[in-house]
Amino acid sequence: MKTATLLALIAPLGANAHYIFNRLIVNGASIGGEYAYTRKNSNSYNPAFTADIVNSNDLRCNKGATAGSTATYTVKAGDKLGFKLFNNEQIEHPGPGFVYISKAPSDVKSYDGSGDWIKVMESGLTNPSAPGTDTNWASWQKDRLEWTIQKSIPAGEYLVRVEHIGLHEGHVGKAQFYIECFQLKIESSGTAQLGPTAKIPGIYKTNDAGIAFNKWNNPKSYTMPGPKLFSG
Repeated sequence: MKTATLLALIAPLGANAHYIFNRLIVNGASIGGEYAYTRKNSNSYNPAFTADIVNSNDLRCNKGATAGSTATYTVKAGDKLGFKLFNNEQIEHPGPGFVYISKAPSDVKSYDGSGDWIKVMESGLTNPSAPGTDTNWASWQKDRLEWTIQKSIPAGEYLVRVEHIGLHEGHVGKAQFYIECFQLKIESSGTAQLGPTAKIPGIYKTNDAGIAFNKWNNPKSYTMPGPKLFSG
């Protein structure tokens, strides 16, 4: 009876370990407040699940996070950015983290994200042979994902898409997608040809090995979903 009671208490805690990336950190300094430079989603800190989002335009920036009045912040190539969780929460679901960027044709405030996207950061495993162990994920119990802007990235206004995928229910078609888009103007003398490029939606399929992943059957490897990482 005691065991059953303990499990009943623990289960809701696991179900509610949700989070949202809505604060910008630049070179260690907090910039603005919540959603200051982040397109605000409509589902709060709750995730979107595989079938709901993989083939939807919501995969770009999350549900309800559209172009509008969000401010744009200026950073420089070489800056270290942190995309911090609301309320000092921590990432407590196993899975990979990513940063994608998409250059706006002009003003990022009015850009819908329908152009090309490039993966510029991925956070995976510290021990690639044991992806079923939560603590082997590099983002485990971190309060942010981080990206140092490659100096080769050209100047411009960008949507910067930050994503973590919780895999604990991936095997039953319910991987959890936590996504936000930041609006940033990057100052740079870089001239790289950004690529490989991809469209969103289109970077994932529901049956991708890295999405429909079963962490419970003692897996020995993990395949990162999405396009290859920008090498610049």
